[in-house]
Parts: sequence; structure tokens; C-alpha cells
Amino acid sequence: MGGFEDNEPPSKRARASAVEPASLLDNFSCLKSATPLGSTMARPLPSQGKEVMVGSKGVIKRDEFVRIITKALYSLGYEKSGAVLEEESGITLHSPTVNLFRRQVLDGNWDSAVVTLNKVGLLDESIVKSAIFLILEQKFLEHLRNDNVTGAIRTLQSEITPLGINKKRVHELSGCIISSPQHVLLGFSKLGIESSNSRLKLLEELQKVLPPAVMVPERRLENLVEQALTVQREACYFHNSIDGLSLYTDHHCGKDQLPSCTLQVLRAHHDEVWFLQFSNNGKYLASASNDKSAIIWKVDEDGELLLKHTLIGHEKSVMMVAWSPDDCQLLTCGMEEVVRRWDVESGECLHVYEKSGVGLISCGWFPDGKHILSGLTDHNFCLWDLDGKEIDCWKGQRSTKTSDFAVSKDGKLIISMNRESTIRLFDRETKQERLILEDDTITSFSLSEDGDFLLVNLTSEAIHLWNIRNCPIRVNQYAGHKRSRFVIRSCFGGSEQAFIASGSEDSQIYIWHRATGDLIETLPGHTGTVNCVSWNPANPHMLASASDDHTIRIWGLKKASLKRKDVGSSNGIYANGNTPSNGVVHQCNGNSSK
Repeated sequence: MGGFEDNEPPSKRARASAVEPASLLDNFSCLKSATPLGSTMARPLPSQGKEVMVGSKGVIKRDEFVRIITKALYSLGYEKSGAVLEEESGITLHSPTVNLFRRQVLDGNWDSAVVTLNKVGLLDESIVKSAIFLILEQKFLEHLRNDNVTGAIRTLQSEITPLGINKKRVHELSGCIISSPQHVLLGFSKLGIESSNSRLKLLEELQKVLPPAVMVPERRLENLVEQALTVQREACYFHNSIDGLSLYTDHHCGKDQLPSCTLQVLRAHHDEVWFLQFSNNGKYLASASNDKSAIIWKVDEDGELLLKHTLIGHEKSVMMVAWSPDDCQLLTCGMEEVVRRWDVESGECLHVYEKSGVGLISCGWFPDGKHILSGLTDHNFCLWDLDGKEIDCWKGQRSTKTSDFAVSKDGKLIISMNRESTIRLFDRETKQERLILEDDTITSFSLSEDGDFLLVNLTSEAIHLWNIRNCPIRVNQYAGHKRSRFVIRSCFGGSEQAFIASGSEDSQIYIWHRATGDLIETLPGHTGTVNCVSWNPANPHMLASASDDHTIRIWGLKKASLKRKDVGSSNGIYANGNTPSNGVVHQCNGNSSK
């Protein structure tokens, strides 16, 4: 390529209520006539029922285990099943006092609820005050909603204020008294409480304040299961699966979950392929070549790439491409030439961006999709609207050898080269800048999906990972690939971007584990320098590579049933004899044309 140094789960019954009934045992006689499915097997033996701990390691308290299962059943709407479990186990979800308290809250018996709460036996006075504050706040807001201003004032002055806590919220409640009736409803929304189901929401808030032994927190069982799955996923060294984690077996991904097998070879370019990038939705791939063309490839439902459009119009080599945020448009940048904007569906050139006397050497989109940014050969950056009106232009002390830049998703941070070994992080709002200082010359860089990390390629055959969330700090490095003359590009990829992939001058692709820095895979196949790699953001099992051997390789999982397919030739026909119906060549002279 161009030298760097030489020019539901299954559906479940709808949840009936966020709060289980205070007691279903009073009506339990109607259930006794029906024997629950499998009850003979489910009923514990007398000796088993007395055990305090359950589980093979003896670390799970039986009563807590049963209570959170009961809570989950009620939360899912399985009220009869929850009542059966309470009766059969002899372990109630809540004590009679707590059941009474819950019912009083739902019925709006605020004074009684406060009295009952004091009978629960809580030892921490601060917890009691916090719970009472929530109850009285609800009482206050309902007074206002019912136009009982006198009652609201009395509650605020005689009951809430004497608690001596949450003074800021007390001030907000005072403001509700003098506000219009419409603002009264805002009093509910500030707590995340809608007036229609405010008491149910209040119970959820109380569950967060009260000890879990008193009121089992909402979705506790779900949270425990999620924690277990998260631990398994984080412990999975090669985690790269598409399917969700199963509850039936412990999770483990093998190395076979990495895209390490060539599934397709795309041969439509007639010269070195310098750059490629998947669209944000993973449905397209765009490639740029020394043959002065760019190609849009479509990823079909089976994961096969089909040639959609060949974009012709640049007078020089196409250095890079950039997808619009909605993937409906594509930018292409010629080498020290112009930037062209294309319609992805039709292949039509929509606009040409140029500046008199200088060439354009990079291109990118602002997150709003209404502005584009480009680096110029005179070391400036220019910002245009879509119609080509220059919005801004500023000086950047960049090396002309490297033209990479990136923009954060919120459009506030612009990342660009400052000097050959320095990257500038410029905040457009505060006008402040931070610098990444490297010891060696930087050849390229790329921004992570979350915008918190930057991957930096160096002439020293090292790739550095920087955390740029606050003050930039180098957190890892990757080595093993070869680079002596050309611009080699790397990328984040895989599930949760847990891997790093890079091209190399030895014709191979290198894949590292992002967290550990271990080199875990080397992929041979190309016969020339691999200039650029791109990992499909929607499919962690798909990786693309661009090479000086004029080809693009699509990498996937190793499966015996898959056969490699070569796509494209000098006459635009698939190697297997099929002519792509949409493989249209579009030429452009700066006007909208096909």
C-alpha cells in the first residue's frame, strides 16, 4: 500500500403486580384439593426440611433461599405458586407485622403504617427515619393532589420537618405548596413515582431502605443469577459468543469462537486494498483501494458478502472511507485530493468536498450526521455542512504522514495528530486539550466503541492501548506483528470489544486478548502486506482484512460444512459463475449521477 515513510427467554405470564399479596394463605383452602404437579417429589423429607443450609458447599441459608424464590414467583405473577411454596416450606415471605405494614401502605393508612413500622423491630434509627420520611412524603403529595393544602402543610410542618433529615427535599416539597396543581404531579416524578401507581412505587422505594431480612428486595433472584453469569462471562478467556449465556450449563468459550477461518476472498479490486470498514450496523462493508475505487459490499442474511456498488470518480488512490451515523451515506477520501459523499442505497455521488490549493487527506462524520470533518495537506482541519459550506477551519500541528482523527459520540472531543509522536485530545466545549505522548512515531490510531480507549500503532512495531476517560494513561501494549515501511491499522473487536486485531507486513493477521495483552491467534492466508482489519460490530464472528495482494478476506468460525467462496473478478462476475444483480459500477464527476 502507500508507504508511511516513502510517499424472554421464553415468554412468561405477565406480571400481575409489582407487589405480592399481603397474604394468600387465607384463601389457600381452594388450592388443597388440587395436588401440585410433582408435589410428591418436591416435598422434602422430614430430615431435609430441618436443614439450615442447602447446596453442595453448605453456604446457602435455606430460609433466605426459599424466600427469594417465593419473591421471584410473586414478582413474575405466579401468585398461587408463591402461596404453595410458603405453605409447603413453612417459610413465609414476610412476617405478619410486615404484611400488615405493606397493606397499610397500599391502602394509604399512613399514620397506621408509621406505627406498624416502629413495631418491626428495626434497631437503626436512621433507617427508621428514612422509611418514615418516604411514607410521610407520599402522604403530603397525596394531600396536595386531593387539593387538601391544609393537610399537606400540617404534614410538612408537624411530621416531616421534625425528622431533621433530607432538608433539600423538604425545601422542594415546600415549593410544591405554592406551585400550580400541575407541579404537584412533579413531586411524584422526582421520586420516579407516577400518581397512578405511586403506592406500588413507594413500596419499592421502602424495600431499598429497609433491611433485606425485613423486606426481600425486588428482583433479588434475578440479580443473583445475573451476577453469577457475569462472573462466568468475565472468567471466560475466549468469550466471543453471539448467543446469550445459558442457565443450564456453566459458560465456557473455546478458541474456536474466534474468526480464524477464511470464509470468502473478495477479488473485485484491481490493485492494493488500503482500507476497509464495516458499517455501524454491520450490514455493509466498504473498501478503498489504490485502483482509485471504493466498493460497498452487502452482508446478506447468511453472512455472505455481495458486491453492491463500485464507486468510481476519484482521480487518485482512495485512502479511506467513513460511514455516516445512520449508515445511509459513505465518505471516500482520495490521496491529497477530494472527499466524496455517496448514497449507499443508490450508489449516487451526492457531493464533492474540496478546498482550493490544498488536498484532503482524511474524512469523518460528526455524530449528528449533518457535518463532516477532513484533514488537509496544509496541516489544517476543516468542518463542512453537507452542502459543502465551510463551517470552521483550524490549525493542527500534525505530521502530514498520518491523517487519522476521531470524534467522540457526543461530538465534544476531537482526537487528532499534534506532532509525529503526539496525539491531541481537544474538548470543543471547554477549549481544553490533553496530550498523549509516545516515544516513537505514530502511524495510526482508532477509538473504542465507548469512547474511553484509544488504540495507537507505532513505528516501533508496538500497539499501545490508552485510557483517555480522564488524564490519558497507557494501560496495555501488544506486540508480535511486523511493520517497517507501511501504515498498518489495528482495531477493537469481538464481544464487548474484548480483542485487538491488526494487520502486518508479513501477510498475516494478529489477534490479542485485550485485557492480558496475550497474542492468541495468527492468521495466514494473504500473500501481501495486510494493511487494515475491521471487526463486524454486529457479529463478533466476522472479521475482514485488506491486503496488498488486491484481495479482501472475510474470516469466520471454523466449520466443516463451510466452503471458501471467492467473489469478484476483472469482469465483475463471481468466481463461482454467478453474476451479482446489484454489482453496479457508479461513476461520479461531482454531480449527482449514476
